[in-house]
Amino acid sequence: MHVPQVDLAAEYRSLRAQIDAAIARVLDRTAFVGGEEVRAFEQEFGAYLGAPHVLGVANGTDALEVALQALGVGPGDAVLTVPFTFAAPLEAIVRSGAVPLLADIGEDFTLDVEAAAALLRRRPAKAIIAVHLYGQPADLAGLLRIAREHGAALIEDAAQAHGAWCEIGGARRRIGTVGDVACFSFYPTKNLGAAGDAGAVVTRRDDIAARARLLANHGERVKYEHVLSDGRNSRLDALQAAVLRVKLPHLDGWNVARRATAQRYRAALAGLPLRLPSEPPGRECVYHQYVVRTPARDRLRQALGERGIGTAIHYPHALHAQEGFRHLGYPPGSLPVAERCAAEVLSLPISPFLSAEQIDHVAASVRQILA
Repeated sequence: MHVPQVDLAAEYRSLRAQIDAAIARVLDRTAFVGGEEVRAFEQEFGAYLGAPHVLGVANGTDALEVALQALGVGPGDAVLTVPFTFAAPLEAIVRSGAVPLLADIGEDFTLDVEAAAALLRRRPAKAIIAVHLYGQPADLAGLLRIAREHGAALIEDAAQAHGAWCEIGGARRRIGTVGDVACFSFYPTKNLGAAGDAGAVVTRRDDIAARARLLANHGERVKYEHVLSDGRNSRLDALQAAVLRVKLPHLDGWNVARRATAQRYRAALAGLPLRLPSEPPGRECVYHQYVVRTPARDRLRQALGERGIGTAIHYPHALHAQEGFRHLGYPPGSLPVAERCAAEVLSLPISPFLSAEQIDHVAASVRQILA
């Protein structure tokens, strides 16, 4: 039985008529940059999150860069983040001219609050980028506390956590509405994915929203009147906004299906020599990826592939160990949890469109291989 690690074709087939109609609508109007579709998506996504300001941008990496700029981060500043994620947060910090500070992750794959606090006591930072990796919310209550104690802004990298929840002060809050600013990617494989690159900056703060809008559109307040010299061209195009508008009403249902898949995996894989994902109290994961850990990762992946089961490694190298970031000065062994995760993580197939038979086939294959 063939089981893809991610199935974009099934997602498109489920909404083909609506997506094709939305694209045709944009083509008929010939309004390709900005315009009604983009404004409508920003409003609808803001209403979904419970956030007053959403700015569509070209991609998730741009969202991080615009957020840092909007917060006034620049040369000489320090920004704290994690060593185990996609490279975008570190790229954004470096491109802003700031100095990256790396604190280790916990066993839930997100920024360890105590490690971050210890680092901030040694070196102040202007901002903290908390990554909600694999759809697992970071400990925002703890990170918000230390951010306020140390005078740092809190940025949520929510690129993999569309629709996730956390509990703050006894109230449920959508991921992306807790920090000073949040950054989303709508890369096609995300829980809410476009038909190409797309992203968004989300904030409750009027000042950040106003500056971000200027920065993302050439520093223009009105056309051909530039009030900033460090603006850029990072705009969400109308075709992507139209596709996202079709998919947004389905996001919660798709996340329910992902959580059901995770529960089925959890029951079927219990008792094996695998570290399975878990949800800390007060945090609800949306399982952008279902990631297990085992020292036998490479053998397991090869054997699953031979059975037609797709897997992926997110991510095979901690960032501080990679050529482009070794100059940051974190030697092997300095961030041990991140390094162990890089050697052990394996993403099993997950999609709202997996059948029970496919899930059970994956789990049975894992069990047979590890036995």
